[in-house]
Amino acid sequence: MGGIRSGSVANSESITSNSLESAAPLTLQESTALVEALRRELHRVIIGQHEVVDQILVAFLAGGHCLLRGVPGLAKTLLIKTLAQAVHLKFSRIQFTPDLMPSDIIGTEVIEEDRVSGSRLIRFIPGPVFANIILADEINRTPPKTQSALLEAMQEYQVTVGGVRHPLERPLFVLATQNPIEQEGTYPLPEAQLDRFMLNVVIDYPTAAEERAILAATTTAAEPRVAAVATGEQIERARLLVREIPAADNIVDYAARLVRATRPPGGPGAATAEPVPDFTRQWIRWGAGPRAGQALLLAGKARAVLYGRPAVSIDDVRAVAGPVLRHRVLVNFEAEAEGVTAEAIVSRLLDTVTT
Repeated sequence: MGGIRSGSVANSESITSNSLESAAPLTLQESTALVEALRRELHRVIIGQHEVVDQILVAFLAGGHCLLRGVPGLAKTLLIKTLAQAVHLKFSRIQFTPDLMPSDIIGTEVIEEDRVSGSRLIRFIPGPVFANIILADEINRTPPKTQSALLEAMQEYQVTVGGVRHPLERPLFVLATQNPIEQEGTYPLPEAQLDRFMLNVVIDYPTAAEERAILAATTTAAEPRVAAVATGEQIERARLLVREIPAADNIVDYAARLVRATRPPGGPGAATAEPVPDFTRQWIRWGAGPRAGQALLLAGKARAVLYGRPAVSIDDVRAVAGPVLRHRVLVNFEAEAEGVTAEAIVSRLLDTVTT
């Protein structure tokens, strides 16, 4: 398969949806300790970027997928590969290129002939999507037809080839990288696909002290060793705990108001009974849907577990609002002309929508 490199971490321990029914969630203390161990292993390799690492772990713990956006050279790929090394799970890397086909991702059917009987059989050869942690490197370098090959896998934990459903093992975590500054030879991600990513994480340049530490650590013969500190079963049991973290009515109401405030009047599903901020009417072409509200609460619950808290708070929801909403708020021409970004709009929403 052109443009694909895949590998696996030893001692893969994947589980199926059937085995989830009898699994018991980890305790809060066990889940927090598990995440802290993962964070420690990641920082053996990744210097700085503490907020980015936490956001990746939030998505991993919440059972969502992540879009990682940043200029070249900021260790996006290294971060994802290091996470794969820290868990006993199968890892695949898909290098997206303009000539990549959907079958290169999900797999293909081949006809085999039995030399003894002369009969022919159709056999399915799984693609690299049959893994637990999938790095979709430079996902915007391939046409939408190939990008959409991931949609069913991300949402339904299955792929369909030739009318036959092939279930995927759990956990399944798709991390896609995207270069925001290079536009030649790239294709914008379809909105339906963007909505499948729970978080859109932005990696910025390191601080001066962090950059000096990076230069000193990566120009020697020493290479940090990353230990596998979690299994697939532990990750899934921690995800069960995230679902059980309580969210008070005022937290749910706040998440709903935040999402509905992104919808300008007049569009499908737009807010009609309650008012929206003036800048929503002025700058937003299309607002976030209910999946954004689900992501706000789940990511907020995962963040609470990350810090060992037994319930999600307003601060947890506000902390994940940027990564949850920045790729789900579509600005109009007026906003583009004035240089107003979705990020700036989300920041103003956090200042405007009452808690």
